[in-house]
Amino acid sequence: MGKKQADSEYRSQVFGGFRTMWLITMFDLPVTSKEEKDDYRKFHDFLLADGYTMMQYSVYMRPCPSEENAAVHRKRVKAALPPNGEVRILTFTDKQFERMQVFVGKTRAATEKAPAQIEFF
Repeated sequence: MGKKQADSEYRSQVFGGFRTMWLITMFDLPVTSKEEKDDYRKFHDFLLADGYTMMQYSVYMRPCPSEENAAVHRKRVKAALPPNGEVRILTFTDKQFERMQVFVGKTRAATEKAPAQIEFF
């Protein structure tokens, strides 16, 4: 890939000087006791309140307008971690996220789109 093509590809991922990012938070939490079920529910509710939407069971996604904003949300997830279980956070650029292949049964489905950005002139 030439420098001109690389620069053009980078600019296509930039909004207002920042790269659009996606956070994917996946978790596997125990739910055998009442306390563990409460911890699960609190974490689930936290993710929804922080702007995540459910991709699949225990897999949540959130668009972020920049790497700096993604870092803020990763920090929030870390602060809300339940005492038990496993949580993983993945960060993708918008371009990488668009390359995801989604299938419902054997049929290819469209990849989710980031919400429309507000433009100020």
